[in-house]
Amino acid sequence: MIYVVRFFPEIIIKSREVRQRYIAVLRRSLRTQLKILNSPATISGGWDSLNIDVEGCSQDMQARIVNLLTRTPGIDQVLEVRKYPLVDLEGVIALCVAHNAPLIRGKSFCVRCKRVGEHSFTSMDVERQVGSALMLDVVDTRVDLDHPQVPVRVDIHHDEVSIVERIHKGLGGYPLGTQDAVLSLISGGFDSTVSSYLCIKRGMLTHYCFFRLGGAEHELAVKEVALYLWLKFGASHRVKFITIPFEEVVDDIVAKVDNSQMGVVFKRLLYRAATAIADTLKIETLVTGESVSQVSSQTLANLAVIDRATEKLVIRPLATMDKREIIDVARAIGTEDFVKNVPEYCSVISVKPTTRARLGRIETQEALVDEDLFNKAIANAEFQMIDRVIEGIDRRNKDPLLYCEAGDDVTIIDIRHPEEEEKNPLGIEVPGREILKIPFYELRTGFAELPTSMRYALYCERGVMSRLHASHLQEEGHANVSVFRLSK
Repeated sequence: MIYVVRFFPEIIIKSREVRQRYIAVLRRSLRTQLKILNSPATISGGWDSLNIDVEGCSQDMQARIVNLLTRTPGIDQVLEVRKYPLVDLEGVIALCVAHNAPLIRGKSFCVRCKRVGEHSFTSMDVERQVGSALMLDVVDTRVDLDHPQVPVRVDIHHDEVSIVERIHKGLGGYPLGTQDAVLSLISGGFDSTVSSYLCIKRGMLTHYCFFRLGGAEHELAVKEVALYLWLKFGASHRVKFITIPFEEVVDDIVAKVDNSQMGVVFKRLLYRAATAIADTLKIETLVTGESVSQVSSQTLANLAVIDRATEKLVIRPLATMDKREIIDVARAIGTEDFVKNVPEYCSVISVKPTTRARLGRIETQEALVDEDLFNKAIANAEFQMIDRVIEGIDRRNKDPLLYCEAGDDVTIIDIRHPEEEEKNPLGIEVPGREILKIPFYELRTGFAELPTSMRYALYCERGVMSRLHASHLQEEGHANVSVFRLSK
């Protein structure tokens, strides 16, 4: 079996030099992620497509590879292909019937042939004769050239025949790392989560900047969101997660700034702080989840005044999207369920907020905020690699995390997203023990309902999310929780 990776169409129309660079970046990304999976799969090809040879891979590993390919930016389609030597047209027809007859029963189909090389037959000959043979072999089927339920694909390349057994839709976009880095202001809600995802999909190396406004639960939830996005769509490249302690600055805004101007002043200070962090990281672009007029601070007049707080380019991927559209994207990428559970914290809420801020008045109000507090917050910013956000919580714990394996007397809790758990079941049995399934976004409430007399071990595929939550639960006083890892 070979998986043929088709590139996002916009990559194909680039100049030769740019196209080669994009494909090289994608190839490196896939090699990195296949290595993480401990997969024996190999990569070949380059200009037209990439071939992932999964010969020798188990069914479970093949499923993991498909999952990886369909969520990697830059890939338009993933074709499951079996290749055979070309003998003659009759041989092509026989192969197509053998592979596709079971798939088209009770469904409509059409035949599409792509052919390269000199042959005694045309692509049209292949399509007509394969279609006729399938109609004769399968009674309960019909041809639909416009909207077939099963597209029958056959590629002939010189002396080789490729039978496409299945087609998986890819993520699209540009390979991650082909565009410059950006700093995303992430709060953990629908908007900043979706805007960060859209930047990753477009090939931007997306770092995260979180403003801590109060509450360990909020910080943990935002780290969950960032980790999820990185693990699912961007794990080929390491990025940073920056936490800025902004509680004292917020308190100062509330105490000193005119109520109607607080929202705009607050946003400008966020931009200024993010600009300082971006300067440290040598990043020239900020990303926000703002949508025009979704809230009072996001009118065009207010956004124009807010933008004056920074010389950085500000990207707003959601600028013209409404809330329903944003939630639809969140649902599609798997973040809706746990984003709904992110605790909100915002004390900068105006009673009658301005919708047409004036720069002069805003600057006067902004000057009332203690500059020393603002600079202190930036100086105390915590920089972490995204896969090591656990350390911020670890340092607050006196005891190191405990690890356990399947033979230990514990109940395993699989905290992965249901979509991930369904595609890759844990695949172990612990005699006398049930493996509980509590998604990480429900763990904060779900764990408290479990019997305290038992010991538990959290599991996720790469161990990052489980360590984060185990550390947090230990910090809250739950001594009966540890991290589960599979024996090697």
